[in-house]
Amino acid sequence: METSSSDPSRHTLVEDVQGLGLGIFLCSFGVHILTTAGLLTGQTAGLAVIIAYLSGFSFGAVFFVINLPFYLLAYRRLGLEFTIKSLISVTLMSVLTEVIPFGITISSLDPALAAVTFGSMVGLGLLALFRHKGSMGGLGVVALLVQDTTGFKAGYVQLITDAVIFGVAFFLFPLEVVLYSLLGAVVLNLVITFNHRRDRYIAT
Repeated sequence: METSSSDPSRHTLVEDVQGLGLGIFLCSFGVHILTTAGLLTGQTAGLAVIIAYLSGFSFGAVFFVINLPFYLLAYRRLGLEFTIKSLISVTLMSVLTEVIPFGITISSLDPALAAVTFGSMVGLGLLALFRHKGSMGGLGVVALLVQDTTGFKAGYVQLITDAVIFGVAFFLFPLEVVLYSLLGAVVLNLVITFNHRRDRYIAT
């Protein structure tokens, strides 16, 4: 199997598999930390978490379904490769978030530590996905589309979206939960904002 490429603007299949795999794992484990602590987040995952908490459905199932409408937008504006990689990433994350709890039991978890751990892990995971032309779909697709067409950073787009989601969450969940959750969202978005720049990546 080819492990190197004469075209520096393209990743090889091996590079994509490891990059996307790492991103998916980090995002999945981060979400497990988040939900174990009973916290929330922003973006499409945040919507899925809120719906899962309120409805009793699993996060994985809700996350998969809620992403479906965004694939058409991704295909039309960001291309087939991005869409396929995002679909694979969302599907595998939906599965992993259901499987990970069988492999680890957390009996005590400080909410502040959970928030920072979630934000750091998912931020790094999303960077890996972006680096390999993938995403966790949903509103992340919109954020990348805005960045690609206007230059307005994806992290800032996500911060604005998160503000709306958390504004609603203030009416649905205890204040302490929302505040700790905000900490996690800020960490996540700052990781993306300070580290995701297309001009620094030759393959994005």
